[in-house]
Amino acid sequence: MKRLEVLYEDNHIIAINKKSGDLSQGDKTGDNPLSDQVKAYIKQKYNKPGDVFLGVVHRLDRPVSGVILFARTSKALTRLNKAFRKKEMQKTYWAISRSTPVPSEKKITHFLLKNPAKNKTTAFTSAKDGAKESTLIYKTLKSKNGETLIEILPLTGRPHQIRVQLSQQKACIKGDVKYGDELANPDQSICLHAHSIRFTHPVKKEEMIIKAPLPKQNWKNFS
Repeated sequence: MKRLEVLYEDNHIIAINKKSGDLSQGDKTGDNPLSDQVKAYIKQKYNKPGDVFLGVVHRLDRPVSGVILFARTSKALTRLNKAFRKKEMQKTYWAISRSTPVPSEKKITHFLLKNPAKNKTTAFTSAKDGAKESTLIYKTLKSKNGETLIEILPLTGRPHQIRVQLSQQKACIKGDVKYGDELANPDQSICLHAHSIRFTHPVKKEEMIIKAPLPKQNWKNFS
């Protein structure tokens, strides 16, 4: 069984540091998704008979790394889903760009339209039929050896939102050739990492902040 990097677990939730390349949940590729790997981990660790319940609370794009949260009970899943809908959960991402966005800190809004056939999102500066309003806040943290580390707080959760919105600021994510970077990473990852998630525990009602360490490969200037 593949070794998982467990960031936190209790009877109600489990958080994993997802590796780039892992699927959050099953898709048409048929590859073994992270959700199934976590189920196998729980089944083996706790010697559980029969099927293991695991609820997918949110997803990360396949080439993205970082903290991802799963629910271990239906009660926790219902409450976490409600918190996501009410925007009571805050995810913070870090990204590397080979250029520095101007200005260095800004709240930006675009209207995003996804083309499912191409699995690509287009950003517009004004409203367009079918496009969804999308907002994030970014700020530059530091620069080193021609690369810039950027922190992003998405205020909405649209497909490929951070990737396309940063590209609109001339700060394409390192390795993300789909959205304008010129050079792919050797491992096909992109340098976008879900660094932390802040939420209220669905049962204990305590504030939780779970952070995921940065990958070593491709992040050596900042890890």
